[in-house]
Formats: sequence, structure tokens, C-alpha cells
Amino acid sequence: MKRALITGITGQDGSYLAELLLQKGYEVHGLVRRASTFNRGRIDHLFSDVNAPRLPISLHYGDLGDSSSLGHVLQTVRPDEIYNLAAQSHVGVSFDMPEYTGDITGVGTTRLLEALRTSGVASRFYQASSSELYGLAQEDRQDEATPFYPRSPYGCAKAYAFYLTRNYRESYGIYAVNGILFNHESPRRGENFVTRKITLSLARILAGKQQCLYLGNLEARRDWGYAPEFVWGMWKMMQQEKPQDFVLATGRTASVREFLEMCLRHARIPFDRRGKNKEEIYVDARTGKTIVAVDPHYYRPSEVDFLLGDASKAKKELGWEAKTTVEELAKIMLEADCEEEGVDLKVQ
Repeated sequence: MKRALITGITGQDGSYLAELLLQKGYEVHGLVRRASTFNRGRIDHLFSDVNAPRLPISLHYGDLGDSSSLGHVLQTVRPDEIYNLAAQSHVGVSFDMPEYTGDITGVGTTRLLEALRTSGVASRFYQASSSELYGLAQEDRQDEATPFYPRSPYGCAKAYAFYLTRNYRESYGIYAVNGILFNHESPRRGENFVTRKITLSLARILAGKQQCLYLGNLEARRDWGYAPEFVWGMWKMMQQEKPQDFVLATGRTASVREFLEMCLRHARIPFDRRGKNKEEIYVDARTGKTIVAVDPHYYRPSEVDFLLGDASKAKKELGWEAKTTVEELAKIMLEADCEEEGVDLKVQ
């Protein structure tokens, strides 16, 4: 039985990856930070069914900011595969906490790779890279050869981690790969990420629990895919004979505005747009109430206006291709949040 260690197992990608690996017969180990409160809602179901056979999954305390804990976990688990998904992963927050973001998202990868190098454990290593590496995109479609131009402390930290992963592969012969994943979403996405913020807020507005949704730049365009499909791509990268870096993307792009309006239409909320730029609002045409407003607070010091990935290499060499459209993704996420908030979309 193969063993896998997942850092960031309590996050969106970590939880879907844990499910996938368990289905494939792995023994799964997750690295979690010790805290005064539990944040394991995305993986509780893997432990809670008392009537089912216990799944081969274990959690270990550790932190990308603490080298000794990483070394201890590696020696204890001795994994065949390591998936480094942990990070300070919110772009907006990285402007407020640049030093912390650099330490955990960037230098934390150094600590983990160095722990692997010195441990003697023969493990394959996956680094979660990001389309934020491209930032001010230098080409209309971004692939593995597109130059990086990060536009945030988060993007800069991810660039450092990307090159370090490649360096350890070339310098020490470690099987280490970078997965440059474009935006991928799901009902498990964090509530402060814009797609989930939209679907959860609209569900709460429909439930009468929230009055208005506040957003920043509505014109930013992203390549949005479905997270469970992307974690399958991560696993495929780790099964190749030789380590390579891959882009995973849908090859389609939509703006924040377009995603918002997809959700409004699916929620059957008739709307009118009023005002322009930072004064723009969306009004419920039935009630006249403002339900969406632009708030300059959510604008970033430097914006990433357009990202569109080219996953041709992954399709050719991994047999991977995104299947879920952004319209389907918006529907999946909105329906999940409405169900959680007790809203029946059929009667709206």
C-alpha cells in the first residue's frame, strides 16, 4: 500500500485529494497545524462514519514554519508521495501579510524540501504552484513556457517555491514536480475567495440572513475549473516516469461579473445594473433593494486583469482535460450553498 503525505489536507484541494487517494488504495497522512479551534470540516466525513470500516487516514501535527516538525513527520510516515498544498493562499491577504506569506508559502517549501533531502526518504514531491505566477500575463494564453510576472506577495512567494522545487529536482535528483493550476473552485472553496463569496452571499440573501454582497474588481477575468478534476491531474503528474511541470486549466475565461450574473440568473433573481465603476450596484428588480455593490476596499494595490491557461501538454501527456464548464460550476456551488442555508431554488 502506497503512503501519501498531504500538507494542507484540511483545505479544499487537500480534502478532495485525500478522498481520491483513499479510493485508489493509499494510506493517507495529513499535516495539520495545532490550533485552539478545529478547522477540519472538509475532512470530518472521512473519520465520522462509525458504521463503516475505518479508513487508512491519519493526521499529524506540524507546520511549514517549523523545520523540526516536518522532519519528524517525514521520518514517522516515510511517504511514497508528498503533496505540498499548504500555504497562505489568499492573494488579497498577502498584501496585508507579505512577510508571513513569504515565510509560509515560499520559505516553507524550502523547509519541506530540505527535510525530504536530509531524511533519506525516497518520496516523490508535488508542489502546488499557481496561475498567479503569470500575473501581468506576457502572452494571451499561458502555458509552461510563458514567462512569470507575479503581481502580489502571494505570486512572488509561489514563484520562489516553483524555482526551488525545480532546483531540488535538478540539483539532488529528487522526483519533484510543479503543478501550475489555474483557478479551481467547488462548494469547499474558502468563503473569502470570490466565487464562494458570491454563491454563499446570494444563498444567505435568499435566506434573509444577509442584505448585500460587496465585491471589488468585477472585470477581472479568470480561468475557472472544478477542483475535484484538478486534484486528479495532480495525482497523474506524480505517476509519470520522469518528473515534469504541468499547467492545468480549462482554456476558457470568464469575468467576476459574468460569474456573478450566472449565479443571479440561476437563483432566479431579476436584476438591474446602476451606476458605473466603483459606484456600480445591482438592484433586485422585484424589490428595488441593492443586493450587490462595488466596494473599493476590495481592490488590490496591483490587479491581475486576465488569466487564461493552455493545458495542451497535460492533455497530451497525462490524458487530463477539464470537463466542467464555468456555468456548471456556478450552478454546483450555488445549489450547495442554498441547500446549506435551507433555500429551495425551485420555489424562488
